[in-house]
Amino acid sequence: MDLPRNTFKAGMAAGKLQIGLWCSLCSPIAAELVSYSGFDWLLLDTEHSPNEVPDILGQLQASARGTAHAIVRPAWNDPVLIKRYLDIGAETLLLPYVQNAQEAMRAVEATRYPPIGIRGVTGSGRASRFGRVTDYLKKANDEVCVLVQVETREALGKLDEIAAVPGVDGVFIGPSDLSASFGHIGNPAHREVQAAIEDAGKRIRAAGKGAGILTGNEEEARRYIGWGYNFIAVGTDLVLLARATDTLAQKFKS
Repeated sequence: MDLPRNTFKAGMAAGKLQIGLWCSLCSPIAAELVSYSGFDWLLLDTEHSPNEVPDILGQLQASARGTAHAIVRPAWNDPVLIKRYLDIGAETLLLPYVQNAQEAMRAVEATRYPPIGIRGVTGSGRASRFGRVTDYLKKANDEVCVLVQVETREALGKLDEIAAVPGVDGVFIGPSDLSASFGHIGNPAHREVQAAIEDAGKRIRAAGKGAGILTGNEEEARRYIGWGYNFIAVGTDLVLLARATDTLAQKFKS
């Protein structure tokens, strides 16, 4: 049995535009439902959602047959968490709050088997189809995709060094935390924040890496695409459900 190709990573390397959805409902049913919607990728969040490793396993299993590649965001750039999500079959990880090149290097090392990195070795986990993938241990390093999240003014100042780290496939700009870092908490649309986002997108793409961001605003999303961002989450499952149910209720309650 061969190790499947990481299609999201291949798309990143080719500079392909890939549209995604943020998933915070912590539900295999919800993950499966949206996996068939036509998105290129889904972000299964554990940083700001009450998801743990067994929850993510269920969502990976549920979404496996859909059109969307599942990305997992661990709660922190921690080698133990990274190891556990890789072992249950996550192929792409988004590591939050990366502040400098050294932290980006540590993220990459945690996803690679020795001697390149420090990932703990098991040959019988879900990632290797329970030991059925021939030479999984030799091939896994090439298929794991590492995305690092830059979300502070300090990290933006070191963006070029972060993006230059070998093994970093893409850099994701966190607009909410970035706006807070700039002193405009709750207002990522502020002109200063938007200028920083535009500059960051250009610098990331100039480094030959994928540039990612999240927005639920269609106009913003299209503007970001114009600025060079090529993996963009255009909504969140929580917000979509809340808006739809609010609208439905108001039709009968107003």
